[in-house]
Formats: sequence, structure tokens, C-alpha cells
Amino acid sequence: MKFHEMTSGQLEALKHDQVVVILPIAAVEQHGPHLPTGTDTIICQAVAEAVEQRQADSVLLLPTLWLGASSHHLRFGATLTAELPTYITLLREILQPLLMDGYRRVLLLNGHGGNIDPMRVALRQLQPEFPDTLLTAGGYWSPGDAEIVKLLEGDNKFVGHACEFETSMIMHLRPELVDTDRVADAGEWLPDQVQGMFVCRDMMQRTQAGATGRADLASAEKGAKLFEATVSGVERFVETIRSEPLPA
Repeated sequence: MKFHEMTSGQLEALKHDQVVVILPIAAVEQHGPHLPTGTDTIICQAVAEAVEQRQADSVLLLPTLWLGASSHHLRFGATLTAELPTYITLLREILQPLLMDGYRRVLLLNGHGGNIDPMRVALRQLQPEFPDTLLTAGGYWSPGDAEIVKLLEGDNKFVGHACEFETSMIMHLRPELVDTDRVADAGEWLPDQVQGMFVCRDMMQRTQAGATGRADLASAEKGAKLFEATVSGVERFVETIRSEPLPA
């Protein structure tokens, strides 16, 4: 079910305490020299729509929020962003009317690393006002991580930025948007954690390439397998949310 394609009467007839409301959140920002700026939005939306198609009776999908918290990419240019307080408020105010309407199971399906902190803060702010709801959030890649790791060939066995994973996914979903002549190994880059402690670096401080990992190992065939693993993982999580008892 897609919220924006339904009438108010159709929405009112839903069992609000049983459906899982999914809000895909992503970003539009530079993705190295070879991927489109909308990479996060394209992938996140595709995953969310595939999950909705497979679980149309139990998922209520909201339109994808393409704007993200991307200030750490600004020095590269080709980036749109919201300031952190603005983004936290935006997430909270999108969800508030739905929670007031009685929806009680929510998933912020995230497609961009910069959104992780603000999405958690937004849910923390909402939870005291709606203590009888199940508010969840996470990267679309997280539930299927065990399968994703098996499919990646490079040393970086995780989802990075314009990396082997994202490049493969775009090659599968929108191959015409990939500048194949500029797909390359991003080379050395700095992590944002050292000995388990967070180190605040913007993307230019982490990598001069504006990307991470081994995009040169990407392929459309690998992307198809990664996409299936990713969608299946999110499906499993949605089923868990549906069966999880609501807070008393």
C-alpha cells in the first residue's frame, strides 16, 4: 500500500495498529566521479518499493524523503543538505500526524550514513509523546548484512560510499547513470572510528576521491544478488515488527 496513492477513506479503513508504516529517508549528494548524486535515494526507494510489493497487505509506504543530513560532503560540491536541527524536526513532524492518527508501528528505512544520528534523536524525541508505539530505524542494508558480506569481494565488507556495494546496486537498478569510464579503486581512506571511538571527519578529510572502497569490483550481476539479499533482509525485519508486541 502506498500512502500517496490512497484516498482518505481507504487509509481510515486500515487497521492502524497492525500495518507497518515505512518512511524511506535518503540523500542527494556527491558520490565520487562515477555515481549519480541521487544514489542513496535511488537505492533506498527501490528497496522500499520492493518490500511494499511483496508485503502490500501489511506495509504502508510513504513517499521517499530525498533530502538528508549531508553537510560532511559540502566541500566536494554537488550536494544538497539540511542542517541537523532542521532534519531532526522534519523527521519528527512527518511522523507526528501519523502517530496521532493511530499508526503504531513505524520504520525509518535509512539509505544514508549521515542520517543515522538525527533519525535516532527524532525517534527519541517522539517516544515520550507516543509511548504505546513501536518506533524503529536503521539502514536498509543492516538486516541483510550477513548475506551482503558474503557477496562483497573487496577488503571492505560493508556498505561505504560510492563503493563496491553502491556501485553494484546502481549498475543493477540504473546502469545508464553510471560513468563506467571513471569507476576505480578509491584507494586509501580514513575511518570515522578509531579503537571503537568516533572521530568526526568530513568526507574530504576521509578520502580525496569522494568515495570509498573497491568500486572497480562492482558489477550489475553482483548488484542483482545484493539487491535480493537486501530486500529479503528488510522483509524479515518488517515481519518482526509486525509480530512484536506493542508497548503497554
